[in-house]
Amino acid sequence: MRIIRAKDYEEMSRKAAAVLAAQVTVKPDCVLGLATGSTPIGTYDCLAQWCKEGVLDFSKVSTVNLDEYRGLDHENDQSYYYFMNKNLFSRINIDPAHTHVPNGMEPDPEKESKRYEELIRSLGGIDIQLLGIGHDGHIGFNEPNSFFDKYTHCVDLTEMTIEANKRFFASADEVPRQAYTMGIGTIMHARKLLMIVSGADKADIAAAAFCGEVKPEVPASIIQFHPDVTIIGDEAALSKIPE
Repeated sequence: MRIIRAKDYEEMSRKAAAVLAAQVTVKPDCVLGLATGSTPIGTYDCLAQWCKEGVLDFSKVSTVNLDEYRGLDHENDQSYYYFMNKNLFSRINIDPAHTHVPNGMEPDPEKESKRYEELIRSLGGIDIQLLGIGHDGHIGFNEPNSFFDKYTHCVDLTEMTIEANKRFFASADEVPRQAYTMGIGTIMHARKLLMIVSGADKADIAAAAFCGEVKPEVPASIIQFHPDVTIIGDEAALSKIPE
């Protein structure tokens, strides 16, 4: 596990983008696992700028996203498909057919979970998976549990996650109660993991996840067992982790 400290959010974003850019440069037809939320927006801004400048070429890249709300279609401005298109896909030269997000409108959880797992396998697996971390330690929508979920599945969102996400909706009542998410096993099968974390409000969970006991009650702690993981965080988020 490599922990890289950044001065602030902007530096963290640049360093994370550089890791992803290196993957694209070394393997132009790579498979990037991507994440949503406020933390990776700066990273996506950097990637988009470098593509605009001609430094990066995404024409052969494929992407798979961690998760999607169940019940939201692609046109819903709170869907993760919409988020990815707005913040990254529409700003780079990637083939839209090569971008993949779970289908939130599929009513059959078993069918969608199986389809997404087969899709990832058909692409040859994920070369590098970008991750954020929730205040309760969730990665993707893998919430604290008594066990680690292996594969893509439909999950009931916790009240903490609903509360954290309600700022994006008109009210908490509009936040979906379920989501499709890659499982812990799916994430751990990625060849590399890149975790980004920002802000003093993430300091406690970062210390617990990266330095504490590995347990399903802190889902992100599982990354301690991955053979190739890089954590990039700003000073505030990593303030409780010994240097």
